[in-house]
Amino acid sequence: MVFISLGSWQIIRLNWKNNLISEIENSLKNPPVKLTNSNSENYLKIKTSGSIDLEKQIYLYGLNDSGTPGFEVINPILINDINFLINRGWISFEKKNSKEVNIFDENNIIGTLKLQGRKNVFKPENDLEENYWFSLNREDILKFTGKEFSKYIIYLDGNYQVPKPKKITANISNNHLKYALTWFSLALSILLLYLYFRKKNY
Repeated sequence: MVFISLGSWQIIRLNWKNNLISEIENSLKNPPVKLTNSNSENYLKIKTSGSIDLEKQIYLYGLNDSGTPGFEVINPILINDINFLINRGWISFEKKNSKEVNIFDENNIIGTLKLQGRKNVFKPENDLEENYWFSLNREDILKFTGKEFSKYIIYLDGNYQVPKPKKITANISNNHLKYALTWFSLALSILLLYLYFRKKNY
């Protein structure tokens, strides 16, 4: 009975996750809308302008689409009197602190809002002195910038090459069907064993 309940719960989660993925896909297909103080939502495509802070530029360790390690370039940016972090994309290690990384049109920003995820407990601590980051830890960001930020991060879109913007997709882990089948299989196995031993004892 417990395994059946667990399997049924995974089916509920599967339906929820499928609906979420569908909503994200539809949102990403929509044209960008002007970012205001009241319309922030996860995976909203936006267009805006702001005042970027290049002095407090954050270099976050990350992989590009090919799996090559480097940095994601993160900047504080003031938009409509609200501080955001904007992820401008990936660069190779050797381009850290290079002038070409700072070429950016702050008057024509197209991107996607995304809620900041939780820190992976297995990631190393950030090195603020060397500006070498493994996670966007909010306490470290406050120490580094002296500011607090929106819970949404802007992921830049566009034809930039340095940094290369990160492509945002609805590629979310969805293993609920596999988990449901596992629980139902265990329930069936126990039922068959019960029937076998019951028949054997008669």
